[in-house]
Amino acid sequence: MMNWSFQESRNLLMGLCVITGIGTLQRASVQAAEKEVPVTFSGGHEIGRNDFGRPVVLIAAALNVKPEVFREAFSGVTPAKGRGPSGDEARRNKAALMKVLSPHGVTNERLDEVSNYYRYQPQETRLWPTTAAKAHAIVEDGRIKRIVVTNPGSGYCSPPQVKVEGIEGTEFKVKLEVGKDLKKNGGIGAVEVAPTP
Repeated sequence: MMNWSFQESRNLLMGLCVITGIGTLQRASVQAAEKEVPVTFSGGHEIGRNDFGRPVVLIAAALNVKPEVFREAFSGVTPAKGRGPSGDEARRNKAALMKVLSPHGVTNERLDEVSNYYRYQPQETRLWPTTAAKAHAIVEDGRIKRIVVTNPGSGYCSPPQVKVEGIEGTEFKVKLEVGKDLKKNGGIGAVEVAPTP
C-alpha cells in the first residue's frame, strides 16, 4: 500500500481534474461543431406509367404480393369511365382480380379493405391517406454527416424529394418501407447522401 503525502495527493487530484477538463472541452467542441438542420420532403406520390392510375406499390405490399402480380390482376379489369360500374361490371372485375390474387392468399375481404383504403380521386387532387415524414440533418462545417428520420410517415409510393435547409446541390437516396400495415405502408426507412459520381 502506497503512502501519499498531502502534497502528492493534491498534485495527482489537480492533474486528473485538468485531464478531465480537457476531455470535456474536446467533447463540447465536437458537439458545438455539429448542428441539427431541418429536412423537408416533397412529392413521393408519383404513380408509375403502367399502374392504372393507382399506387400499385402500396396496394401490392398491403396485399403481400409483388407489384407485377397486382398489375397482372388489374389488367383483366374493365374500368367504367366517367361513371360507377354497374353491378354486373363490378362482379366481373372482382372475379378477374381474384382469379389472379386468390392463389397468392388474398381474400375477398382483404382486397376490399385495401382497395377502399387506397381509393382516391385524382381529378379532385385528393390522395389516398398519407402522413408526412419528418427528419433532420446532422451538419458539420457545411457538410451533411447523416440524416435522422424522426417520423417515417406513410403513403409514399415513390421516393420523395429531399431538401436540407441551407445545403444546395446534394443528391439523396431515399429508401421506402412497404408492408401489410396500412398505417405504416410507404414510410421512409432511411435517407442517405448519394455518392458523388
